[in-house]
Amino acid sequence: MKKIQTLGVHHITLTGADRRTSIDFWEGLLGMPFIFDQPNLDDPDEGHLYFDPGDGRLITIFTNENRKPVHDRTPMDPGCVHHLALEVDQATHEQVLDRLAERGIPNSGVKDRGFMQSIYFKDPLGFLIELACYTFIPPRGSSHAEVMLEAHKIRVERGDKAIGRPHLADAVLKIVERSQPSLSEDRSPRNPYT
Repeated sequence: MKKIQTLGVHHITLTGADRRTSIDFWEGLLGMPFIFDQPNLDDPDEGHLYFDPGDGRLITIFTNENRKPVHDRTPMDPGCVHHLALEVDQATHEQVLDRLAERGIPNSGVKDRGFMQSIYFKDPLGFLIELACYTFIPPRGSSHAEVMLEAHKIRVERGDKAIGRPHLADAVLKIVERSQPSLSEDRSPRNPYT
């Protein structure tokens, strides 16, 4: 028996409202280019809109002109998607609250998660959206996932409840020392001012 190895998220499809509301939200608010449009091949009464979330992958939306926006639900039943997290850079993250306020969109304010900062708000159908910004940069040739794995090991070893900035900084250091050789035989910390 062998695993079925995945290589990343191909696309995410969400049930949207009408076409105009969906385009206004995904492109007009979140800046995702609207790149492809066709009927839902499994339901001729629906449209199927494709957006690029910024990494060349796809978020697709099923639209129906008879579905109207609602703002009061995030399904919490087992198996339901709780929220969709989208990555933004720090410069954009610092502007999110003002840009949501310009539109009168209620939100959570900034939530510091240690390894990232998050802002939550709902789409026009009540689906929870998170705009997330990492608090660290992975070393060249590494990934956020690799740093998170190393930070988790450090956190567990120290008996801490959650990953914080010190775990991340030490994880980055470990990854750099492991992946980038040096001519020095001893790479321990030094104080050149003494």
